[in-house]
This record gives sequence, C-alpha cells and structure tokens, in this order.
Amino acid sequence: MSKPASDKLIPAATILLVRDGAEGLEVFMVVRHHQIDFASGALVFPGGKVDAKDTAEGVRGRVDGAEGLDDWEFSMRVAAIREAYEECGVLLARAEGSRALVDAKRLRALEPQRDALNKGEIGIGEMLANEGLRLAADLLTPFAHWITPKMMPKRFDTRFYVAVAPEDHLAVHDGSESVDSVWIRPADALQEAAAGTKTIIFPTRVNVQKLGRHSRVADAIAAASASRIVTVEPQIEQRESGPMLCIPVEADYDVTEEPLSNVRA
Repeated sequence: MSKPASDKLIPAATILLVRDGAEGLEVFMVVRHHQIDFASGALVFPGGKVDAKDTAEGVRGRVDGAEGLDDWEFSMRVAAIREAYEECGVLLARAEGSRALVDAKRLRALEPQRDALNKGEIGIGEMLANEGLRLAADLLTPFAHWITPKMMPKRFDTRFYVAVAPEDHLAVHDGSESVDSVWIRPADALQEAAAGTKTIIFPTRVNVQKLGRHSRVADAIAAASASRIVTVEPQIEQRESGPMLCIPVEADYDVTEEPLSNVRA
C-alpha cells in the first residue's frame, strides 16, 4: 500500500560545491546510503534538513552575511553549511576577525566538533562559540528553490546554493548518510545517468544540467547571481502519452516536462 500524500513541508538545504578542474567546472556529489528514506542510492549534492538548533539564540550573531536575511533564508544558509560540513567535511567558516576560510590544519583539529555535531550532541551555534568561528554564509549564492510535489508522502522545501569549494579542504563522504563521493563534470554526471551507471533523480539532474551550461566556476556563480530564483513545485499534467511532471518555463531549465514514468522518487 502506498503512503498517503503529505501537506507538511520539511525545510532543507543543499550546496553545489564547485571547483575549476583540468577539463572544466566540476561539482562535488555524494551517493546516498541505500537505507536513507529519500533518494536512496542516488547521486546528490550534500545537504539535508534544517535543524532547530540552526536558529538557536546566538547563531545569527556568528554568521557573516546574515544581515537583512529573513528567518527562512537565514535558516537555509546555516543548514546548508552545517550539512556540507557534517556530510563531506567542507566547512565554509572563518576564525573571528579573519576574512580567510579555515584551512586544512584547523579543519583537522575540528574533527571532534564535527563528530559531536553529527551525533546531535551540540548545535552549530555551540560549535562556533567553542571554536571562535563564524559561518561564511556570504559565500553562498542562491541557485534554485524546489518544493516536492503534493502527491508525495514526504515533501521537502529545499533551497539550493552554489559555492566555491575551499582549495585545501578534502571533500569526502561521511560513510553514514553517504557511501561514496566524486568530483565530476556536469556533462559526465549526465552521461553516466543516461548510461544507467549512476542514478540521478529529476530535480538533481536538471540542476546539474543548468550548472553544466558553464565551463568555469566564475561564470557559473556570476550567472546564478544575476538570475531570478523561481520556486519550482512540479505539477502532474495528463497528456495523450500519459502523465507528465511539469515545471515552470520561467525557472529556466533545459526541460520543462518529464514523463512521470521516468521520474524516480
């Protein structure tokens, strides 16, 4: 028996970590654990749910770029950075009084804090206060906003960001929520998905396609900065060929519809 549709939206955030590789722009992606209840086994961007502790008292005062952000946007940026740190070890943060991101040496010293975060023993605010750090939310560029369709039993309200990965941070899957990871050119990710060697769900695939319009990180971030974010909540439309999952033309993706039979939930 299928699960009933849900009206409840779960806030979540994800980051497209990018770098300039030898053959063009690359994005960091992880393979979700097969026991995870959403996108199990799929190639995705690191990210996850907003935690109540992401907006605890004192957190906003330790976030660069928080000025002027409403509570929703603020919570999304904090969650995106925290989730990327927990899931793949990349931390967009600075020491108090510094404009430079923490380096690899400092990152290694923070491992006990990362472990405590993953276990839920502390919140991000406690970690920042303990270590004298500030989150670099000013380095996140909004890329997309997706809401899971109404017919799904679990629905997410997800903000996508794009950010340059720090050069000396070793991005690697955590072995728990994600079981593999790769730096990959968007075109290669799409080719592997088409060949069936990688699974990429529809929202991830169309965002990979959009990112792949650019061969350099600077161009991708400039394009995202200049773009208007259009919220995408896919709708089902009946056609002669069968039901289609449709998204707004204004969202500026390479496709606007997909046969529902091709969409992997």
